[in-house]
Amino acid sequence: MRYTQLRSFHAVAETESVTAAANRLNISQPTLTTQIRQLEEEYAVELFVRTGRRMRLTDAGRELQQITRRMIADEADARHFLTESRELRTGHLRVGAVGPFHVTEMLVAFHARYPEIEISVSIGNSNIVLRNLLEFESDVAVLAYVENDERLWFSQYSESPIVAFGRRDHPLFAPDREHISITELDGQPMVAREHGSNTRRASDEAMAKANVRPKIVMEIGSREAVREAVASGVGFGFVSSAEYIADDRIRSLPVVDAEIFNYAHIVCRQDRLQSRMISAFLDVTRALHSTDL
Repeated sequence: MRYTQLRSFHAVAETESVTAAANRLNISQPTLTTQIRQLEEEYAVELFVRTGRRMRLTDAGRELQQITRRMIADEADARHFLTESRELRTGHLRVGAVGPFHVTEMLVAFHARYPEIEISVSIGNSNIVLRNLLEFESDVAVLAYVENDERLWFSQYSESPIVAFGRRDHPLFAPDREHISITELDGQPMVAREHGSNTRRASDEAMAKANVRPKIVMEIGSREAVREAVASGVGFGFVSSAEYIADDRIRSLPVVDAEIFNYAHIVCRQDRLQSRMISAFLDVTRALHSTDL
């Protein structure tokens, strides 16, 4: 087995096309096809199912793809180390986040310090962001909740309370009210975030502890869509105070008898902690965090 064979496999796995993979690697299609065939024959394993011009991974192929993703990520780290000067002047930082609030200030600060680094951001719920990090599809993540996992390094960046909000003409959110009790939400129509959202996890735990059972009428995978549903009078919702957007149609109130918080954690893989790109990003976030204390 040669590195070139694994590199060719990875390119085909990512593009699902021999033509596209050959163009990406700047080699001929016959050369690439031969490398894939030799790899399969040497280990007597089928890595792809050929369906017309499309190359679909088998189960064995998907397992190998996880390994080659790590290999390609390590190769990129080695290339950065060997070609960059002491100051990062080239490269691509991929960030996953559950929302734009905290990650935006981090990226603005990182860009100010390393203006020639390309930055891309993907937004999703906690499960999706964590999966992308573990599968090397992102370099660092900003997550609200992180379970202990020996594969991960993480550090808390911030903490903000989760508030309840509802339409202004809802009796529980009337203009003369300054706060709300979690017990008042029992049996109330609720617009909930999807499972996998930290807002959903934290609010569900708090309500279960208080033996509160709202009537969930909608479950929506977007805080913006939840806000619109609440503003339309469907029910109340929960949102991090840091991410609440003022709107004439709705009001937010602190929950006085329950501790419900949203957190921001910086997360990366333990085996990539020494990456110069990731280390630089962590240095920037530490500096931001220290100025907020």
